[in-house]
Amino acid sequence: MTDAAPPAYQGPQRVFSGMQPTNGLHLGNYLGALQKFVRLQDQYDCIYCIVDLHAITVGPDPKELTNRCREVAAAYIAAGVDPKKSIVFIQSAVREHTELTWVFNCVARMGWLERMTQFKDKAGKHAERSSVGLFDYPVLQAADILLYKATHVPVGEDQKQHLELSRDIAQKFNNDYGRADFFPLPEPLIQGPGARIMSLRDGSKKMSKSDPSDMTRINMTDDEATILSKIKKATTDPLPVPEAEEGLKGRAEVENLVGIFAAVTERSVADVLAEYGGKGFGVFKPALAEALAAKLSPIAGEMRRLTGDPGALDAILKDGAERARAIAGPIMAEVRDVVGFWRA
Repeated sequence: MTDAAPPAYQGPQRVFSGMQPTNGLHLGNYLGALQKFVRLQDQYDCIYCIVDLHAITVGPDPKELTNRCREVAAAYIAAGVDPKKSIVFIQSAVREHTELTWVFNCVARMGWLERMTQFKDKAGKHAERSSVGLFDYPVLQAADILLYKATHVPVGEDQKQHLELSRDIAQKFNNDYGRADFFPLPEPLIQGPGARIMSLRDGSKKMSKSDPSDMTRINMTDDEATILSKIKKATTDPLPVPEAEEGLKGRAEVENLVGIFAAVTERSVADVLAEYGGKGFGVFKPALAEALAAKLSPIAGEMRRLTGDPGALDAILKDGAERARAIAGPIMAEVRDVVGFWRA
């Protein structure tokens, strides 16, 4: 005998996702997330957050945090997120995020969090010296999603475990309080081609804004000359570009560059190999750099325009926060009632 499946959630189909305002955004953020954000606007009600509460788990400079938030908001909009169609806001402007996190802290179990591989990776050998916030990060992430009763979350491979935790917390809350369909169990929207962009210097490592070397990544604000320089110096090998996908096996750096070319030109890997297979990287790399510059230059220009007018950007974020609170406030009020908190 098996447990009956929980009833299907009857609320609106809603997407939630966010980015941390730490360091700068890079090609992996654009191809792996921002492009997806733009496309999802035509299918779902979308809420896109700049997660500054998460950012302070790694101790950013308080003087820079606000500007970093504006930069991420500018990237969203420059990439094509429409702030009139989607909600774009800064996480700390909606205080219900932290309130729901406390409720979920009393639902989640220590063993669940201790299994989170990202904490182990970030904390390393000194977990006992890490902040409680870093350990509790996935619970705040669950609150981010479920505060809006989001039904779908675009995720990469490294976030699937955290989304599974969000589902576990939602299910346990529903069970504990006898409200079988109060929170939906959010479904992953797995990223498409180009989601996992690797370092330009090491094909075994994901492209990261935390890497100390700027040469490992293409920043969204890099100019054409910088892009060309970084791609020319990207690690490859002495062999030419393979003519078929099987030839990419065991050539992680080459596979990464071909995958970037395919993603940025919205072509298949097979199509890219059909054009460049058998040619040397002296031909392939300049073509890749040109394609990257053509894609990123207009976005970088629009980001500069937006960040150059912080008042206008702040007005967009203020409007987004008000719209987010209009959703989060009533849901959090429901949570208080379900939990049994006193209300005047």
